[in-house]
Amino acid sequence: MGEAVGLIIIVNFWENLALPLAIAALLDFLIGDPWNWLHPVQVMGWGIGRYGQWVQTRLHLTTEPESVRQKVEVQRGAGVLLAIALVLGSGVVGWLIVYLSRTVHPFLGLAIESILLASCFAGRSLRDAAADVLRPLAAGDLATARSHLSRYVGRDTENLPASEILRAVLETVTENATDGVTAPLFWAIAGSFTPLGPVPLALGYKAASTLDSMLGYKAAPYTHLGWCSARLDDLLTWLPCRLTVLTLALLSGRPRHVLKLCRRDAPQDPSPNAGWSECAYAAALDVQVGGQNIYRGQVTHKPLLADPVCPITPERIQQALGLTRRVFLLWLALAIALHLANF
Repeated sequence: MGEAVGLIIIVNFWENLALPLAIAALLDFLIGDPWNWLHPVQVMGWGIGRYGQWVQTRLHLTTEPESVRQKVEVQRGAGVLLAIALVLGSGVVGWLIVYLSRTVHPFLGLAIESILLASCFAGRSLRDAAADVLRPLAAGDLATARSHLSRYVGRDTENLPASEILRAVLETVTENATDGVTAPLFWAIAGSFTPLGPVPLALGYKAASTLDSMLGYKAAPYTHLGWCSARLDDLLTWLPCRLTVLTLALLSGRPRHVLKLCRRDAPQDPSPNAGWSECAYAAALDVQVGGQNIYRGQVTHKPLLADPVCPITPERIQQALGLTRRVFLLWLALAIALHLANF
């Protein structure tokens, strides 16, 4: 009887869409994004860059008021068109690749689907980025640590002391934990319960996130072209971000404490999502993030999030990465359980 039940579970697991999610998670954990492999984000980035250059060349703003108003509207329209085309196009292309590969052989379809899903998760990339900075920092090589940090953050890093390097690393891994790990997983899981499958929704979200990272700036020249991209990414990240905060609060063992600090501090951040993500991690770890940053020589002040009970250390950063992994595995386990129950 037990063997029959086990066989039924294995068959159900094989036939439903939980299997590619599990394989993709394993691939991301073990391999991440191999160097010199073509990545979907690279293709998206190339298309966004070319389109952005074309729009800026053809729709360059003049100083005449009427012309400025008209071309602002045209640039916003061009941004809306780009966002719709790239997000929908990425989803359709992803679905088509999986469908065609399945017609060749089911195993090929499973492999392609798993690889495409793994490319949407950035758990291994976040761990590698943190280690890339923490290794030279632990060796006392501040110059190398600053140089490596500049690959991952937009702030000026040339004169940062060790404490500010650690803060920058923690803020990077906690902000990107949502848009790079849990949000893609959320949309992949959501897609796995639809006839589309997990790939189209995960790739669509990844396209929106890439658009925001490349064009979603308030400063010129992308103020108007990236307007739609920034808001679309905020919208698609809103729910997974709140679920991430709730999960972190539960995993911390002090849900009331974490949620209290998030309600107090996160709304001060101009981003509707980044502040919540960073604050939840900081509250769970008893550290404080935010403060003064310098971008291209200009001093900016980010709101202080959570309370500085403990200093930020490499160990706290590793704990943050561990929390991200636990959130990811918990969501994945719940998705697999629901699929096996034929939800």
